[in-house]
Amino acid sequence: MGKLSLRIVCVSLLCSALCGCETLTSIRHGIFGEPEDPIDTTALAVYTDDIPRVKPGVALIVQVSVSGQQSQKMDCMVDQNGEITLPYLLTAPVKCNGLTLDALRLKLVKTYQEFIKEPQVMVYFAQFDPKTGVSPYGTVLVLGEVVSPGPVNMPSTMDLTVLKVIQAAGGLRPFANKRNVQVTRGEKDGTFVKTTVDLVEIGEEGKAYKDMKLKAGDVVYVRETYW
Repeated sequence: MGKLSLRIVCVSLLCSALCGCETLTSIRHGIFGEPEDPIDTTALAVYTDDIPRVKPGVALIVQVSVSGQQSQKMDCMVDQNGEITLPYLLTAPVKCNGLTLDALRLKLVKTYQEFIKEPQVMVYFAQFDPKTGVSPYGTVLVLGEVVSPGPVNMPSTMDLTVLKVIQAAGGLRPFANKRNVQVTRGEKDGTFVKTTVDLVEIGEEGKAYKDMKLKAGDVVYVRETYW
């Protein structure tokens, strides 16, 4: 086979390989621009208000007292049915899923009135472990190029930011795109707002004021860098 024929064969094989790997080439090197995100974050973001609510897995402290008698303090956990069973005073479960603390308190007052006169009821959220417990303040979903993707509990201080939530998710993976972290938020009217956060500006350039404060229901998506 002559040199010219050999070159033609090699070029043909190379073109075939490039055509078959066009998608891979465009994804890895950005020749044709970044591909669309593989995750539809608008389908995952939800609207939630800033009021903490009772939900399955949340620990509560209920204190019941009657005038002239010592108060009874009880620890309880909301079960998977969204109910609590209080020892000593109540035997039937109380449905409480989605209630605020005040709404649950009023419900317990009404329930206890069937047994005792003028009950005084107080309800608190018990402290929880952010890594293993369930937060009544909601969660933020972290996806993409982080070490441990998944939901991150919102603390009682409600001061979770993009940097903090990434740290809680174990930090960034080696090919994370620090310049293009997307936050998707569901609004009350059913629309979604997407905001891009630049971690380089916040960290390396010291612009801490650009670290976005998050809300429960937000989705933080860390893209992969392609070049």
